[in-house]
Amino acid sequence: MLTFLLKLWKNWADMALILGIDPGSRITGYGLIQAAGSHFSYLASGCIRVKAEELPQKLAQIYASLTEIIARYQPEQVAIEKVFMAKNADSALKLGQARGTALVCIANHGLALSEYSAKEVKLAVTGTGAADKTQVQHMVKSLLKLSATPQEDAADALAIAMCHAYTTSGLLALSGQLAAKRGSSWRNFDPKTLARRT
Repeated sequence: MLTFLLKLWKNWADMALILGIDPGSRITGYGLIQAAGSHFSYLASGCIRVKAEELPQKLAQIYASLTEIIARYQPEQVAIEKVFMAKNADSALKLGQARGTALVCIANHGLALSEYSAKEVKLAVTGTGAADKTQVQHMVKSLLKLSATPQEDAADALAIAMCHAYTTSGLLALSGQLAAKRGSSWRNFDPKTLARRT
């Protein structure tokens, strides 16, 4: 009985509530998961749809919405996508401003922050860094056992949170080796493989 209780306590202590953010000037996706190693449970996800026309008001809406999400769910860790090379300078500037707003919001709430490239996120959830958005949506739905496919930006945010969970549990380093060996994805991950390598 004592062993069972200690195991239960350890599992609870190892759990983390992670907020993933996919920043955008028009739509910012967010996703929250409860993670313990490679095991996830879905909490919430959605999109912040910016309705304001002027830039200061747009950024203020992103900040206020993220503040509300943080207050409601009380995440312990936050993961956000790194800046990527946009097709034009104007798009890159707008994305950078939205992302900067999110970073300031996270910092002001004193939350631990990690950043991941799009390639790292895709590799973590699909087994390949070249996956398209449809593949990411499919894997997020499958891994989190969702009844419906999440909206594109929300799926990306959930994938970012899952990438962080894999990384902090030490599993992401094995993803390339496991994918090459099994020719598939994280759905085939065998914990015994990790035990043999540690």
